[in-house]
Amino acid sequence: MGRVLIIGAGGVGTVVAHKVAQNKDVFTDIMLASRTKSKCDAIAEKIGGGLIKTAQVDADNVEDLKALFNSFKPELVINVALPYQDLTIMDACLACGVNYLDTANYEPKDEAKYEYKWQWAYQDRFREAGLTAILGCGFDPGVTSVFTAYAAKHHFDEMHTLDIVDCNAGDHGKAFATNFNPEINIREVTQKGKYWKDGKWVETEPHEIHMPLNYPNIGPKESYLIYHEELESLVKNFPTLKQARFWMTFGQEYLTHLRVIQNIGMARIDPIIYNGVEIVPIQFLKAVLPDPGELGENYTGETSIGCRIRGVKDGKERTYYIYNNCSHRAAYEETGAQGVSYTTGVPATIGAMMFMKGLWRKPGVFNVEEFNPDPFMEQLNKQGLPWHELFDIDIEL
Repeated sequence: MGRVLIIGAGGVGTVVAHKVAQNKDVFTDIMLASRTKSKCDAIAEKIGGGLIKTAQVDADNVEDLKALFNSFKPELVINVALPYQDLTIMDACLACGVNYLDTANYEPKDEAKYEYKWQWAYQDRFREAGLTAILGCGFDPGVTSVFTAYAAKHHFDEMHTLDIVDCNAGDHGKAFATNFNPEINIREVTQKGKYWKDGKWVETEPHEIHMPLNYPNIGPKESYLIYHEELESLVKNFPTLKQARFWMTFGQEYLTHLRVIQNIGMARIDPIIYNGVEIVPIQFLKAVLPDPGELGENYTGETSIGCRIRGVKDGKERTYYIYNNCSHRAAYEETGAQGVSYTTGVPATIGAMMFMKGLWRKPGVFNVEEFNPDPFMEQLNKQGLPWHELFDIDIEL
C-alpha cells in the first residue's frame, strides 16, 4: 500500500523505523537512509526480518537525494534529518514527484530563526505538482497542534488562550546532555522568548518568564516561557486565540551548564579559525557531548506534554487540558530509544499513515492542524502515546 523512505538515523529515525516496520499493513516497502549507512544498517538489523532496506545519502545535496528517490521511488519521504536540510529534501521531492513529511521547520545554519516562511513559500509548487507536504509532525510541533485542532473541533466554539506545556521529568544520569541533536537543542532554548498576545508577538529575554506548573503523575516543575514554532501556525489557523504561549521545564543543573556554555562562547553558531581550520563552536560541542540516541538505556522517569486551553462553549467559559505522559523506560524497551525520541518518532509515523490511507492527502503545503485530527488521535492511542482529557479544572495559567 505504501512505499516510504525515512531520512535520518538518529534517535527519532530509530523510532520511526521501528514503528513503520510494526505497521506492515500500511507500509509495504521501507528504506532508511542517512549520511552514515552503517547507522542505518544497525537499526535495520535490530528490527530484523529483512523489512528495511538501507542507503547512504547526503541530505544537503539535491542531486544525491534525487538519485536515491529515482532509484527507490518512494511515495512519501519522512524527513527526520536536520532542520537545515528541509529545503533540499523538499526540492528533491518536487523534482521527483514524491510527497513529503517532516517534524521540525527549516532553519538556516547561520541564524537561529524558527519561522515557517521558507517552507510555506513552497505552497504553489507542491499544489501545482499535485504533491502533499505535511509540516511539523512530531510531538511539539505535531501532536500539540493536533490536540489544539481536536479541542477546536469538539470542545470549543471559540478558543481564547492556548498554553503548550512540555515537561521532561526524566533522569539520564549524565552531568549534561540534550535529548535531541545538541546543536539544534541549544540553539532553540538559548534564543529569546516570544509569545502571541492580542494580535502581535511579544518578545522576552531568554528564560525571563517562568513559574512552577503541576504535571500529571509528576508534580510541580519550574516551567520557562520560550518560543516554539507551532505557535506561528496555530495563531494563523485559529484566529480566535488572543494569547498563545509555550512552556518547557529545565532543571537548575541544566540551566547552569547552559549558561556556562554560552558565557565561554561554545554556543556560537558562527565559524571561528582554530589551528588554521574553520570550525563552528556549537558543532564542536556537539561532537563531545553524549549522543542523544544513546541515552535510553539508563533513562528513568517520564515526559508530560500537552495543551491547556481557555475558551467558550455554548456561551459558557471552559478550561481544557489534554496531555500525554510517556515513560522513557517503556520507550527504550520497545525501540531502543528514549522518550523524547519516541514522542517525536511515533507521531511522524502516524502522520505518514494518515497520508498513506488517503486521510491527510491534498496538494500543497500544510501544517498538521489543517487536517482532520480525529483519525490521528485514534492512532495515538494504538501506537503507544495514549492521551487524557481534563475539563473545567484550574489550568494554572
